[in-house]
Amino acid sequence: MDSLIAAAARALAAGDALGALKRVALRDDPPALALRGIAMAQLGDHARARELLRRAARGFGAHEALARARCVVAEAEVALAMRDLGGSPRALLAAAATLEAHADPANALQAWLIAARRSLLLGRLDEARDALAHLDGQGLPASLAAVAELATAELALRSLHTAPAREALARARIAAEHAGVPALLAEVVDTRAALDRPAARQRFAGGERMLRLDEVEALLDSGTLVVDACRRGVGAGTTWRALARRPVLFALALALAEAWPGDVDREALIAQVFRTRDPDETHRARLRVEIGRLRALVKPLARIEASARGFVLRPHDKRPVSVLAPPIAGEQAALLALLSDGAAWSTSALALALDASQRTVQRALAELEAEGRVRAIGQTRARRWLAPPLAGFTTILLLPSTLAIA
Repeated sequence: MDSLIAAAARALAAGDALGALKRVALRDDPPALALRGIAMAQLGDHARARELLRRAARGFGAHEALARARCVVAEAEVALAMRDLGGSPRALLAAAATLEAHADPANALQAWLIAARRSLLLGRLDEARDALAHLDGQGLPASLAAVAELATAELALRSLHTAPAREALARARIAAEHAGVPALLAEVVDTRAALDRPAARQRFAGGERMLRLDEVEALLDSGTLVVDACRRGVGAGTTWRALARRPVLFALALALAEAWPGDVDREALIAQVFRTRDPDETHRARLRVEIGRLRALVKPLARIEASARGFVLRPHDKRPVSVLAPPIAGEQAALLALLSDGAAWSTSALALALDASQRTVQRALAELEAEGRVRAIGQTRARRWLAPPLAGFTTILLLPSTLAIA
């Protein structure tokens, strides 16, 4: 390593991106390109940073696997900042293995941490848990330790385990203070504040109230029959029935739960579920079929009985019934929750995170843009979408994830 490369690396380690660029800005050899890419990433020009890191990776020869692996990890971190979540994580995991094999544990741990954060954004909690397991018991630098604890806290929050989340955030605060990075400390403080903000609305016979995340956790553990409109499912205790991919059945369950302990008129069910004001015999026949499907699905939790005018929900063991509604109203709540993290998202990344088609996401964004709730930056393939933070609410329940109920 020559003196200019060494000096630029020291400047980057100290957070002096401009000082690093002064030393290598006119050089096009692979080590200089890599340092220039990292410097541009620190300055916020992620597109240019990614281009430079890719050129650097191509420039390193076959005998320079370690340097190439470091470029792959740096590019993956830039992609994460750009919310470019497409493609396979295999290259990142292969780079982590190469770094471990070449005795570069710090960058290997960074690779696993990036993989964990990517999985969290996509709601793949098991993958995130596996990636974070590689960090357990490792002597991480303070800044990496703070980010790792933040990821651990988010994993716990997505799984609705608030006590482990508080413990991870306490460790993250200590690590962030040791690192002396104000942005990290601010992120820890903001995440901790989310625990005290409303996370959902509990609707029940005769009223409604706002719940914090720990109160949501307590409700789900209480044995109450909960129709969860945040995660689209029905559960009680340890039994959970996912209905995210069965919208008609979920709409029926929601209507029955909102009417409990009373019944729901057949015509009202048809109007609400099938979106028609002029039902005919085919709608009534379809209602009977869908009620039969829902009855079979929730059999371990409740009965659905016919009444003189419609249908009524009868939970087993005389359980109470509650509806868990999102803290913010509207069909685009999950989309707004993703955009409210302050990062600029592409439509392809949003579609991947929401498990929806890109065209569906584009239509939703057009509606939200017309309402002034989101804005676009850039053009064509470089277009990204932003939304202001949802002040006063925590959106954990609206983010993509698998509910931690068997």
